[in-house]
Amino acid sequence: MSARDWIDKDFYRELGVSSTASDADIKKAYRKLARELHPDANPGNAEAEARFKAVSEAYGVLGDPEKRKQYDEARRLFGSGGLRGFGTGGGGFDVGDLFGTGGQGAAGGGFSGLGDILGGLFGRRGQGSAAGRPRRGADVETEVRIDFLEAVKGATVPLRLSSPSTCGTCNGNGARPGTSPRTCPTCNGAGLINRSQGAFAFSEPCRDCRGTGRIVDDPCPECGGDGISTKSRTLTVRIPAGVEDDQKIRLAEQGEPGQNGGHAGDLYVRVHVTPHSVFGRAGNDITISVPVTFQELALGSTLTVPTLDGKVSLRVAPGTANGRVFRVRGKGVVKREGATGDLLVTVQAAVPAKLNDEAKAALEAYAQATAGEDPRPELTALLKQRSD
Repeated sequence: MSARDWIDKDFYRELGVSSTASDADIKKAYRKLARELHPDANPGNAEAEARFKAVSEAYGVLGDPEKRKQYDEARRLFGSGGLRGFGTGGGGFDVGDLFGTGGQGAAGGGFSGLGDILGGLFGRRGQGSAAGRPRRGADVETEVRIDFLEAVKGATVPLRLSSPSTCGTCNGNGARPGTSPRTCPTCNGAGLINRSQGAFAFSEPCRDCRGTGRIVDDPCPECGGDGISTKSRTLTVRIPAGVEDDQKIRLAEQGEPGQNGGHAGDLYVRVHVTPHSVFGRAGNDITISVPVTFQELALGSTLTVPTLDGKVSLRVAPGTANGRVFRVRGKGVVKREGATGDLLVTVQAAVPAKLNDEAKAALEAYAQATAGEDPRPELTALLKQRSD
């Protein structure tokens, strides 16, 4: 894709956000559209597949802070006809110099650095064309949901993806097997041609090779000459023990394929963890709340408490306060690097909703036996001061 093509595209409009949107808003918009337009959710829908590719391309630029900065600067300088109207008195001005494509006679030093500004977007640095240079593929993000125990202990899960990938028939060169692309004779592989109009000289994408610098005479029957085709593939993703909710796992070079022999992008798998009905988590510690009776707290008892892989016995001393937290060492999350959390057990007094006559009579007798005791002396003293 040529520099002019990138500038003419409105990636903000593709994602449905404003040019002042935050990184979080851009990511949120992309994730929403990617879910709606994903080929798995729209089988056989060519329009949805095209939109999915356009949205992925837009996020590949706007999702990268450095590329977004370069894109915004390029749009500011050249958008809305910004390529027109530059002159140098009576001399010619080659817009190719702005893109680092090597025209004759730059317009002074004011534009000398623009090739670098655009280089991150269009694959150019300084002089020369990037039509045949390797370019890294875009990063891709997807999601997977696992249960609580899988997150704690680790798991291996299959992940099915439908995404652009290097064509397996032509190995990405776009030509039918047994043939090869040839260098475009019109632009000599540069991807750009220069033309003059009055006092101005312009560089524009070569129409014969569409800016690629290559011509495929006999296109690959699978990808039609693009070198990239949309495929469904299944990856095995290893979820490490101790992964947390909303954490991302990077799979190197499993994203979109590169161009001209460039490395593929990375695949980022965002993990969502389904909460457990009994256990909770605080960092590497596992938490659990155990209901107990008043007499167990007052008289003491021995509790049997479940753990992630068994059970433990816990001694509750007489007079234990409600809400106390007991720590059982080494029964939490065991991470690969060796850090091990604990099991935190909170005892909570269970208040019965109804009492039978015998229990009610016993409690009333207890209340009479302890009538002289004040369970909240600090509050009583404070209230007395307020009333004096």
